[in-house]
Amino acid sequence: MSHEHVSNTKRIWMVFGLLSVVTTVEVILGIIKPESLHMNNFLSMNLLNWIFILLTIYKAYYIVWAFMHMEGEKPSLRWSVVAPLIFLVLYLVFILLVEADYIYEVFKNATIKWNF
Repeated sequence: MSHEHVSNTKRIWMVFGLLSVVTTVEVILGIIKPESLHMNNFLSMNLLNWIFILLTIYKAYYIVWAFMHMEGEKPSLRWSVVAPLIFLVLYLVFILLVEADYIYEVFKNATIKWNF
């Protein structure tokens, strides 16, 4: 039985390129902060932050897909790894948004002034 070595150089550069492009888009959006995205809200958060969250989740999923070699696994194994992460990330985002909105409203409407 002979095992032939397969070079993954092309795949590594493709992953590097894709993740670099997504990160560059995030950095550019963070620097220029387009007013159309920064000043429009959706579910108590501006659209620019939603874009950052979605791009970060995409990068995390792609890192798991490429570097944990999940593309070659059975769909049931892939989902058993990815589904809990998706649920936990969405849950964390929900909790952060609800709590942050509550704290903002308390400081906005209370006699306590912003001291930070």
